[in-house]
Amino acid sequence: MDQTTEAESRVDGRTARRDRNRLAVLDAVLELFEEGNLDPGVHEVADRSGVSLRSVYRYFEDLDELITAAIDRHLERTRPLFDIERIGEGPLPERINRFTDRRLRLFDAMRVIYRASRVRAATDPQVQAGLMNTYQWLGEQAHQMFAPELEQLDPPDARRDARHTIDLLTQFDSLEHLRHRCGLDRDEAAAYLRRSLTRLFA
Repeated sequence: MDQTTEAESRVDGRTARRDRNRLAVLDAVLELFEEGNLDPGVHEVADRSGVSLRSVYRYFEDLDELITAAIDRHLERTRPLFDIERIGEGPLPERINRFTDRRLRLFDAMRVIYRASRVRAATDPQVQAGLMNTYQWLGEQAHQMFAPELEQLDPPDARRDARHTIDLLTQFDSLEHLRHRCGLDRDEAAAYLRRSLTRLFA
């Protein structure tokens, strides 16, 4: 191996090690979230990941950047669950079933990140903005799913009220209330949402 190739190999090895350590730090944050620690300190993250505190600060400027990166990593993993095929298409009962199933699956996958984001949003404007964008996106998706029914409502006040009702039923705040405050399991929550959405458009 010539000197150039050997030097390149060392650089590649350092880069791969850095990438592995960075991901280990992010995964440590997500593990702490899962265990109920929604506001972990950098020392806790370093201990859990096995990466030195000095290295953590080399990878991330501060705790806010670290938490935001961990949330983004989880979002990348769950991205496919955000999509609903044939949105707004098909008979209403089938759309209600498909929408309800997908929204609850997404909530189950996102619930820990959602809780952690709510904790961080009070002090981190970037997390707050991301949370608000998620709320808006979830609302728009639900409205697209039931656009055929919404468009038939008249006067405009009735359409607006129906949109608000859909949001009240299907946003993460509402699913958190149903699952963890009312104590409904997933099947019970799904049945409640199906009944409520069916009555809304009856």
